Amino acid sequence: MVTFHRATSLPLRKIFTMRFPTPVSIEWFAEFLGAELIGDRNGQATGINEIHKVEKGDLVFVDHPKYYDTCIQSAATFIIINKAVEVPTGKALLVVDQPFEAYLKIVRHFRPFEPATKMISDTALIGAGSYLYPGVFVGHHTTIGRNCVIYPNVTILDHCVIGDNVIIQAGTVIGSDAFYYNTKKDRAVWYKKMESCGRVVIEDDVEIGAGCTIDRGVSGDTVIGRGTKMDNMIHVGHDSVTGKNCLFAAQVGIAGAVEIGNGVILWGQVGVNKTLTIGDNAVVLAQSGVPGDLESGKVYFGTPADDASIKKRELVWIKRIPEIWEMCKRFGGQPEGSRAKRKE
Repeated sequence: MVTFHRATSLPLRKIFTMRFPTPVSIEWFAEFLGAELIGDRNGQATGINEIHKVEKGDLVFVDHPKYYDTCIQSAATFIIINKAVEVPTGKALLVVDQPFEAYLKIVRHFRPFEPATKMISDTALIGAGSYLYPGVFVGHHTTIGRNCVIYPNVTILDHCVIGDNVIIQAGTVIGSDAFYYNTKKDRAVWYKKMESCGRVVIEDDVEIGAGCTIDRGVSGDTVIGRGTKMDNMIHVGHDSVTGKNCLFAAQVGIAGAVEIGNGVILWGQVGVNKTLTIGDNAVVLAQSGVPGDLESGKVYFGTPADDASIKKRELVWIKRIPEIWEMCKRFGGQPEGSRAKRKE
């Protein structure tokens, strides 16, 4: 049992892009990838990202004509693509046969695999007053703030950031790889792993229960907002961002790239679909399924989740269907479909 005092002030920064150590010439990337360079040859790339997170200076890849225009018109400055197309002024294309493989080559170069040789990496920074129980694993280049309590058998993987006053209960995994695959049906391996080079950022005053899993971003950050409290056995998918002071009960499952506002409550076993938004102070009742965006300040229930008061009235009427059917038969008002079947 050891208390570490390696850092006294660990400010959090939200970075939604995997940044390069310094800006890199796009001509260097063309040579590195063996790509044809079209457009601005003087540009400097600052990071690599997915299409839904890109910022100016980012590299992004696209390998399907359906998404060419989306990528080219996005905030990304540099596009790895498998066909020469018209490119806007100030941007550049890197034309290669396999954009996905080119993306992986860049990730592996700038975020190479580093084997662990001890339970707590020498590159980890751990703030004053934080206590790590025996059996905690802390990966390379990870930061843990002040006055945290990390319980036994917690795993915090490389490049993650934990704020001040954070509690993480036993057996939780922070920074596991994204469940994210490039799918092609014309190759032997249909689902090819999209290597994760993003992070998990846990802000100040967060509590995370036992046996939770929070996946790192594919190329950006998965963020748990300040003051959020999570029960046991909760999963948060890659690149999802939760607001401040949320409350998640046991067995909640949140898919990738979900935006959750401040003060949101998800009760037990709620399932949230990918790439959607839940507004501030929304409440989703237990065992509900969320397939699309939810407005702020409402209470939701059911699958698909809807206004709870409406959904509960629907359930009352569903229970009355047998009674209504008997009334219809008694008064000769059988539905058309039923009469038609009898005639046959």
